Amino acid sequence: MRFALRGNLQLELLRRLLNDEIRSQRRTNLVQARRFSELLDEAISRYTNRALSTAEIIAALVELAKEMRDSKARAGELGLTDDELAFYDAVCQNDSAILELGDDTLKAIAQALVKAVRESATIDWNLKESVQAGLRAKVKRLLARYDYPPDREERAIELVLEQAQLFAEAEAA
Repeated sequence: MRFALRGNLQLELLRRLLNDEIRSQRRTNLVQARRFSELLDEAISRYTNRALSTAEIIAALVELAKEMRDSKARAGELGLTDDELAFYDAVCQNDSAILELGDDTLKAIAQALVKAVRESATIDWNLKESVQAGLRAKVKRLLARYDYPPDREERAIELVLEQAQLFAEAEAA
């Protein structure tokens, strides 16, 4: 009985810590936050459905925490800033872009997006429709210049626009 209580306490603590980290990442990197949130939800669901024991779920959550820690080092490995990595993750969600454009072009797109959004984000950008429309148009023009996405998938552009809005909010604050 003692182990089960201690295990559940550990589980709950780990879950809360991971949720806090995911919430923190959601402010900067939409793609990574969604990915980690899905992994956490899947692990908790498997535990709830009794597919994992308490010890196994704790081990899975510890592994997820390690993966989250390692993801923070990716920016340096790729030669990008954290802001550029967020856009890089967004543009890499489109498989045809990875295949046709290549890594260097996707990095260039991410760097250009950070610069463009930084120039466009003003303190009151989220209050003015015209500024928001201008930001969206600027992002779409930049993506079109690089022929992104090659398969013309609208969802890929929407994801990049969501990341741009998230970044602009952080920049304005």
